[in-house]
Amino acid sequence: MFNFQIKANCSNTDARTGTFSTPHGIISTPTFMPVGTLGTVKGITSQQLKSTGANIVLSNTYHLHIQPGESVVSEAGGLHDFMAWDGPILTDSGGFQVFSLSKLNQINDHGVSFKNPRNGKKIELTPKKAIQIQMALGADIIMAFDQCPSYPATENDVKDACNRTNTWLKHCIEAHTRSDQALFGIVQGGCFPHLREHCAKFVSDCDLPGIAIGGVSVGEPVTEIHSIVRNLMPLLPYEKPRYLMGIGSLKEMAVAVANGVDLFDCVIPTRLGRHGTALVRDERWNLRNARFRNDFQPLDKTCNCEACTFYTRAYLHHLIRSEELLGLSLLSLHNLTNLIRFTKAMSQSILEGSFSEDFAPWNKSSDSHHTW
Repeated sequence: MFNFQIKANCSNTDARTGTFSTPHGIISTPTFMPVGTLGTVKGITSQQLKSTGANIVLSNTYHLHIQPGESVVSEAGGLHDFMAWDGPILTDSGGFQVFSLSKLNQINDHGVSFKNPRNGKKIELTPKKAIQIQMALGADIIMAFDQCPSYPATENDVKDACNRTNTWLKHCIEAHTRSDQALFGIVQGGCFPHLREHCAKFVSDCDLPGIAIGGVSVGEPVTEIHSIVRNLMPLLPYEKPRYLMGIGSLKEMAVAVANGVDLFDCVIPTRLGRHGTALVRDERWNLRNARFRNDFQPLDKTCNCEACTFYTRAYLHHLIRSEELLGLSLLSLHNLTNLIRFTKAMSQSILEGSFSEDFAPWNKSSDSHHTW
């Protein structure tokens, strides 16, 4: 049911393009996954989301558990029916909230106790509970519960997080009983290569359908992310899809793909869109700026998203300056399209045998890159 096929490789790098089959469709890799934390990509309908070229969306276990609750989603027929998205869905386990909501939680070997930010009540999230919630939600790909250490952190603290993550993975595997869901393990280890290596071996030995690299994009320098990816990829099974969590900039995705990464997610495109910023190729444009007031060109002439096809920079500037919700929605839609176009261009470049010329320069200090 969960079959990963590699269609082509780059002869000069470790980049590859392929497909990962799921019960709700095929995921073409490499690809960027829009983040729909609460069963919605903020400001964008599921129908609009399809127009971006997205073939998988990500939602979050912790937040859906709080509101509306997995029982409501299950009663609706599962997350696909609940949010009217018929393509593949991945649910994060809630492990990232161990990091992002550190002031509201307490961690021990059993799991994590959260203080509900809505009503102050205590929430206990264990590996078993995280899996039970995800089975009720019904996503195609579900993530093991992990502890994401902060940056900076001591080697002892990161080691404890690694050991806990590995132990929790065993509990997740034991709790998972749905054959129509692919459980991915997560490699932690911070910026310590020997801890990454230890965790990579442990997760790889579990022989799960896919593996994720967690604990990056939590405050460490970009050079550390590159180092982690380069050192870690040779340690992971070649025949399994690899998911780099929390990464969504063009350069970082290009570097990661050149090293053999297949899947990405990040809140950057919609977060920037909600703040009036458009991603145009590899630049960020603040549409509030006065220079767009009388600019009647499309936002990006090479983009076929709704914002670029029907509206001008001047109109988008007007919407943003007027704080109209439509402007924020259109920019978010464009930003997602921009990132997904980029991953599709990398895939095509790998198929055509030109990835090392078109995109590999992003792996170096050179500013040259493909004019996708």
